[in-house]
Amino acid sequence: MFNPCIVIPCYNHAAMMAAVLSRLQPFHLPCIVVDDGSDETSRAALETLAATHEVSFSLIRLAHNAGKGAAVIRGLEAAAAKGFTHAVQVDADGQHAIEDIPALLALSKQHPEALISGQPVYDASVPRSRLYGRWITHIWVWIETLSLQLKDSMCGFRVYPVAPTLALAHRVRLGQRMDFDTEVMVRLYWQGNPSYFVPTRVTYPLDGLSHFDALKDNIRISRMHSRLFFGMLPRIPSLLFRHSNQHWARQQEVKGLWGMRLMLLVWRLLGRGSFSALLWPVVGCYWLTAATARRASQNWLARVRRKLLFQNQPLPTRFNSYYHFLRFGHAMLDKVASWRGELQLGRDVIFAPGSEDELDVCDGRGKLLLASHLGDVEVCRALAQLKGGKTINALVFSENARQFKQIMEEMAPQAGLNLIPVTDIGPETAMMLKEKLDQGEWVAIVGDRISVHPQRGGDWRVVWSSFMGQPAPFPQGPFILASILRCPVLLLFALQQQGKLYIHCESFADPLLLPRAERQAALQQTVDRYAERLEHYALLSPLDWFNFFDFWRLPDAADKE
Repeated sequence: MFNPCIVIPCYNHAAMMAAVLSRLQPFHLPCIVVDDGSDETSRAALETLAATHEVSFSLIRLAHNAGKGAAVIRGLEAAAAKGFTHAVQVDADGQHAIEDIPALLALSKQHPEALISGQPVYDASVPRSRLYGRWITHIWVWIETLSLQLKDSMCGFRVYPVAPTLALAHRVRLGQRMDFDTEVMVRLYWQGNPSYFVPTRVTYPLDGLSHFDALKDNIRISRMHSRLFFGMLPRIPSLLFRHSNQHWARQQEVKGLWGMRLMLLVWRLLGRGSFSALLWPVVGCYWLTAATARRASQNWLARVRRKLLFQNQPLPTRFNSYYHFLRFGHAMLDKVASWRGELQLGRDVIFAPGSEDELDVCDGRGKLLLASHLGDVEVCRALAQLKGGKTINALVFSENARQFKQIMEEMAPQAGLNLIPVTDIGPETAMMLKEKLDQGEWVAIVGDRISVHPQRGGDWRVVWSSFMGQPAPFPQGPFILASILRCPVLLLFALQQQGKLYIHCESFADPLLLPRAERQAALQQTVDRYAERLEHYALLSPLDWFNFFDFWRLPDAADKE
């Protein structure tokens, strides 16, 4: 259920309330006005409005002025009692673009557990002191959340999810006055309720009434930031790794440009050996705080253990989820080494028997390399060193990969790996790749992850195939694309074995055929064969499995837990 209302905290703003209510009338939303101990004139004006105005609203009166935060929480309590799930907070001074309420509510309906806030777009009326003060608060909030996601924490035009906000307010004493807006947003973020923002125009009326006390409120805000800063310290691990608790298709990548640059800087200053040592405590924090990823790792290792015991094969050494995480950390180091050109073919990267012949770099035809998130897909960087200098185009399903592409171009312009970010595989993608293949280039694509977004109607377009003893969803797109391109298709895996990266390559199809008359059956057989080979190589090096989520469920199902 999505049942919104409007909450308006009011303190001596009764003269402007009639205009605010008139602007709210077209939305036909019930209003809860909280009179925060206004003077007698304002109280009488509000009572008259409650009795005569066409907008239906409830008037709640606080005996004494308790502050904006206290008034908002009282309004949310009243909203909860009336059965409302969400509340649009509108300030009584009329400075907000009330006409943007539909946009706020639409985003709130899409993200019902989130706090939806206006992101102010100011005109010339804004006082410069307010702008400077807001930027100081922005910086503090980014520190307190270890994130840049909270774009503006001071805007009073927002949609609260009623139940999570009241749960927070009943557990923690929040700021009661001008410190409320920022503190509640930060603490909701800590609690796991993110914020999303809608640009909205904000005007400061020439005759506007401000209750901001430069001395007292700045002291309150300073104390608030002190509380939040020290509250952030024990939360550092969970804040750093909170995104790992989502299914990969729902995550927003944390690999920002500055983060990648910082990795490279630390690498240059300390070297790989020192940076590798730092992985142990960092991975330890990750392992302790990323509960969902840890459970996925343990579930994966349990599946592997059953398979290996059934096949009378020995278990790998250090076979636990911490070392599984640590292996992923070392793969990230290999990624940096790959960017810097430090992975050398023949020294760090070795072909498994027969694999180099399967690649056949002397073959002038373009080829499709069907990879996965098993092992280090960055081995493509090392493959670019092969005699003949093949250009490898990697198709990746994420807009966020544009950042990865940019940092590659900055740090390793001769990497020989071209990233092509896509959200879906369409005719334009196929035509572009066909041109590259006709020029003798290679195309790499993973076959084990579905695209970032479902198709229209919520259809994920997957093929279910048995993998490690249970049906798992595999994307149709890569296999259909391979059949359209009519080129040799090779399976490619790079696994950590005996302290080196071993490239395993085998022919999958030449070409891959999906006859129209029996396309679905042929597609099922193709995906079944890919899943069987993926399982085979996963059992060779199970700690190289880098899908830290419930691989056997679709994102919608996984995210409901």
